[in-house]
Amino acid sequence: MSRIDRRFAALKTAGRTGLIPFVTAGDPAPEHSVALMHALVAAGADIIELGVPFSDPMADGPVIQHASERAIAKGVGLADVLKWVTAFRERDQETPVVLMGYLNPVEIHGYQRFATEAVAAGVDGVLLVDCPLEEAEVLAPLRNAGLKQILLAAPTTAPARMAQLCEAAEGFLYYVSFAGITGAGRLSTQDIAARVADIRTHAKAPVAVGFGVKDAQSAKAIGGFADAVVIGSALVERLDGAATEQDIVARVDAFLRPIRAALDA
Repeated sequence: MSRIDRRFAALKTAGRTGLIPFVTAGDPAPEHSVALMHALVAAGADIIELGVPFSDPMADGPVIQHASERAIAKGVGLADVLKWVTAFRERDQETPVVLMGYLNPVEIHGYQRFATEAVAAGVDGVLLVDCPLEEAEVLAPLRNAGLKQILLAAPTTAPARMAQLCEAAEGFLYYVSFAGITGAGRLSTQDIAARVADIRTHAKAPVAVGFGVKDAQSAKAIGGFADAVVIGSALVERLDGAATEQDIVARVDAFLRPIRAALDA
């Protein structure tokens, strides 16, 4: 059983909702990336979603776009991300790590090389936004190596395609709460609760909901009907400008701990 599967099984047994924070690897300070990952776990993260910086992150809003730009300007690349996961695993062998990003860096790195190195580093899954189900065969080396391919679904997903996604889902199925980019300011839980409930009855994997989750209140509302809540832009924005390890850890704790408490209430 993979780390992701074990974590969701433990959450189900405990009757808890998973918390999946997203951060852009290398932002705000590359030298403190591993400390940031440990801080996320200490503040209540169940799974870490680590964004691989990319020059054209078309699914992401301005906050994460700028975070990618800052990381790239500091020379952060895919090799650095894998190095940080390796270092994280020296102290934490249990918390799942999912790399979120786009196909281009993986293709340049080489699919088989990436698969081998990612598994060796301790990566558990990949979410590649611009690789639809129809093109997923290119990721066969990743799946064969043991990496979970996290798939995306959205309110605009047609029923037939949703059925395909539910059948193919592994690790968890990421449901985008609305048609738009990350960090947008609209979230109506009434509009998505019924859809997520239906998806959960058909999906072979747990369902995590993200996009538009900003604080404890919105996270708790989503947590009422999802297996896990993903929160990214609001956290990335909170971390912007932090330069020291102490400041980064303090900001993570102040932001994430109330959300964990709200989900557990």
